[in-house]
Amino acid sequence: MNILFVCTGNTCRSPMAEVILKHKQLNDVQVRSAGIYAMPNAEMSVHAQQVLNEANMAHQHLATQLSTTEVEWADLILTMTTAHKDTIIANFPNTENKVFTLKEYTSEGSLGNVVDPYGGHKAIYEETFAELTALIEQLVKILEKN
Repeated sequence: MNILFVCTGNTCRSPMAEVILKHKQLNDVQVRSAGIYAMPNAEMSVHAQQVLNEANMAHQHLATQLSTTEVEWADLILTMTTAHKDTIIANFPNTENKVFTLKEYTSEGSLGNVVDPYGGHKAIYEETFAELTALIEQLVKILEKN
């Protein structure tokens, strides 16, 4: 199973989600992340790096622009917002059956978005990390059932 997390710039939410899921070390699950409007090779935000370091989660990340390569690689694309999901489906119409918001996929159809901490204080990143960790716990349960 190839899972792609997508956010806006691929410097906060999607790389944190990628690291959290990789840290679970699930068999036969590959994880990547990308951004709809990413600056290729941009570093993960400093606060995101700090939060991951404090959780003892190793990471090495440079931003990736969402492209056909990532979309075709992925079996499942999990976005941080409904706007990300809609943008992907509009640009890659054949993905409609494999693109979901993370909350929609893990919380039985929830229409909620994962809050964007970009530019905020470290506390906002800590809240986003906690939210992502809880959602990924749910994701792991779903993956283990399938």
